[in-house]
Amino acid sequence: MTALHDLAATELVALYRRRELSPVEATQAVLCRIAAWEPQLCATYALDAEGALAAARDSEARWLKGEPLGPIDGVPSMIKENIATRGTPVPLGSAATLLTPAAHDAPPAARMRESGAVILGKTTMPDYGMLSSGLSSFHALARNPWDLSKGPGGSSAGAGAAAAAGYGPLHVGTDIGGSLRLPACWCGIFTLKPSLGRIPIDPPYAGRCAGPMTRSVADAALLMRVLAQPDVRDTMSLPVQDIAWSRLDRDLRGLKIGLLLDAGAGLPLDPEIRAAVQTAADHFAAAGAHVETIAPFLTRTMLDGMDNFWRMRSWLDFSRLPEERRAKVLPFIREWVARGATLTAEQVFVGYSQMGAMRDAAVAAHRPFDFVLSPTAPIPAFAAELASPTDDPERPLEHIGFTVVYNMSEQPAASIDCGHTRAGLPIGLQIAGKRHDDLGVLQMSVAWETMRPAPRTWPEPSSS
Repeated sequence: MTALHDLAATELVALYRRRELSPVEATQAVLCRIAAWEPQLCATYALDAEGALAAARDSEARWLKGEPLGPIDGVPSMIKENIATRGTPVPLGSAATLLTPAAHDAPPAARMRESGAVILGKTTMPDYGMLSSGLSSFHALARNPWDLSKGPGGSSAGAGAAAAAGYGPLHVGTDIGGSLRLPACWCGIFTLKPSLGRIPIDPPYAGRCAGPMTRSVADAALLMRVLAQPDVRDTMSLPVQDIAWSRLDRDLRGLKIGLLLDAGAGLPLDPEIRAAVQTAADHFAAAGAHVETIAPFLTRTMLDGMDNFWRMRSWLDFSRLPEERRAKVLPFIREWVARGATLTAEQVFVGYSQMGAMRDAAVAAHRPFDFVLSPTAPIPAFAAELASPTDDPERPLEHIGFTVVYNMSEQPAASIDCGHTRAGLPIGLQIAGKRHDDLGVLQMSVAWETMRPAPRTWPEPSSS
């Protein structure tokens, strides 16, 4: 029998509706799970057990009257700490941040609260979300439940670890270069980085998305029903669409699928990851899709140009901090932003233009295809203590070649578990679609979910 903390959101809601389970029981089970795992994982921030149980009792009363607020009423959930929740400070992963309580819920948090979600608390992130790591100057070091010597990825670090460990079925993270998909890949869970503007977020800016992080595609689709609602604070949000998020079946016959096994820049692809992604592509071909290997479209110039732009943007923020607060930022981040002070206006402009070049290249490469398959990351999870796989501030983006292009092109892209290495570390398959075809990406993900071998059981906390 499935443990309560392992039940999917879809299962919980069905049990609540039949009055076979109470949101209070589900919340208590998840809180016990967090207590067992958290000393090892360090994935949470501002955990509020008392507030969560009060919200669960309110939800229980609504279900007993047959009046749930929305499709996720009573489901234990967590939200990345850079998504503001009313009354909780937003440290952005950094000890340099002043801890001022947020005045309002950001759009994703507001939609979840309106739908009756039981918000347990927040999940951790690295300094300013600028690392694919759980390393933070404010939070304790987050670790990967599959192997505690490895990191969970980032910047939605705590969310990736928490979803894999059973800290409730619904998590929300953010992504500007891979921050949803990399932790999903390295923690063996599912995520959807939606089309830009599909899920309103505050503050909005180019490439930034919020998205669901779950153990199953169906749970992510359920959460999309809630998150993809309008909010005037996001000036980049898409018009409201009536999307049938629960319609996840799709015939694969005749689909044109591209297979990208070379990002074009960055770290070389690990052979075990290449083999796993190729096997997934072979399954799609056997199901009737036309699969064709495509050439890389990201260039070194694009990746380095974007790095220059973000160094300057981050340097401007960093340079405004008082000296005593600057000293609290992680040394890796301090060293990375320092070169921003030396960049010329021409270098910054050229760097900014490379993000547009990245967009054009991605859209052109996708034009002949309905979807493109690729690895999510070129390597498995790396040592938890490292800021990045290279641990070199001069080579900070070497691992995001497969993911960042879809932030710049505004296309939806999911990461779904695709097996594991001989060492037992998860491998992620990235499924990208044309802009606005978020539902299509979910449907392709469900297709893989049904074709892939049965996944391993979820990791358990060590008794030592």
